[in-house]
Amino acid sequence: MFSRIRGLLSQFFSRTRTINNEPLNKVSLIVIIIVDIFILINVFTGLDDISRWHISPTEAYPCYSEWQNYRIKTTKDKDYEIVRLSLSSYTNNQFSFRGNYQQAEAGHLGKVSQTCLQYADYKDKIKNSEKQQIIKTIEQKQAKISRLEQANSTIKSQYDSTLLEKIAGQSSEQSINQVSAEKAKQALEENNRQISTLKQETSTLKNELLTKPESISFIAFIKDNNRFQEVDKGYQQASFWYPSIQLGFQSLFLLPLILIALLVHKFSQRRGYGLVSLISWHLLVIFFIPLIVKIFEFLQVGAIFKFLFDIISAIFGGLLFLINYLYILLIPVIGFGIIQFFQKFVFNAKVQAASRVQKSRCVNCAKKIRHLDTYCPHCGYYQYIECHNCHNLTYKHLSYCKHCGTSQVSSNL
Repeated sequence: MFSRIRGLLSQFFSRTRTINNEPLNKVSLIVIIIVDIFILINVFTGLDDISRWHISPTEAYPCYSEWQNYRIKTTKDKDYEIVRLSLSSYTNNQFSFRGNYQQAEAGHLGKVSQTCLQYADYKDKIKNSEKQQIIKTIEQKQAKISRLEQANSTIKSQYDSTLLEKIAGQSSEQSINQVSAEKAKQALEENNRQISTLKQETSTLKNELLTKPESISFIAFIKDNNRFQEVDKGYQQASFWYPSIQLGFQSLFLLPLILIALLVHKFSQRRGYGLVSLISWHLLVIFFIPLIVKIFEFLQVGAIFKFLFDIISAIFGGLLFLINYLYILLIPVIGFGIIQFFQKFVFNAKVQAASRVQKSRCVNCAKKIRHLDTYCPHCGYYQYIECHNCHNLTYKHLSYCKHCGTSQVSSNL
């Protein structure tokens, strides 16, 4: 196993740094590295773009987060807050929540939830200048209440200090406070009266806003459990499948590139086009890197992870750390599969040798040689191996002896 891995790594670096078994000069190597980096950046950019081709769960269910927050709130003003949020985006008559939600569909696959579009319609009905003015008035009164409460805090601190000075018998001329205890008390009482009045007025305005027919309809809609359950179920399903959909689109982006690079690489090797072979090899490696990265990302967050998570949760309860053991076992298997793929399709010396022998080319560097050449005059590679049965010389890397037809598999290992 380890010798096979070492052999793969040796072949990998040899192909990466040589043209027809001749090492690249430093300038050429730097140019190729720069090109590789540029292509890799563009590949990841393309992957990011295509991964967002299908609308995300948040875009498909844009009302979910706001609706969920409303349901988990326990404050008594949550009805007012949800209505206020609907009016906070109101700047002109052209703005539409439905249109804003449906923008996600433009140039993307997937549809926005119809329930969320109905949610947007209710919010659009609430929007008008009258209700916006009510909101502004409420906010102004709340700001004034905050200022008065802040003033009360300052006055109370001075009032307590003034009382202490009075108890200590200190004269008013020596006091460090700006107001006397009597004036401070009067100011507090006046501010409290104003605060009480403002709170009453604010409460009246909130009730006025919430008793509007549009507000009543909207609140009744979001309190409908069946509607929310429909959105919640759809959102959870979309969240479950979205990583798989992303991986599918990313694979559609990468697999044609990998296939083209592989075909060009094999063609250039057969024809002895060294530079084309080198470039196509680099492209093949570059296209495989993001594919492997995305597969491992998917294993962490995708449907497979959820499947394993559910199984372990059902069998072992809280022992969720066991999923790490599964990954420790699973990832080497995937790595072994990748090695087997390269060994069989990319680094298969037998397939390459058979084609090269037929065309009178070196089994190592693929350059043209004469039929009786024992060593390649280009790379110095010895072309033959002794048959273990008839002891005649036969071609390296071929499956059978050309003299007696005996299998040479054990000899070529």
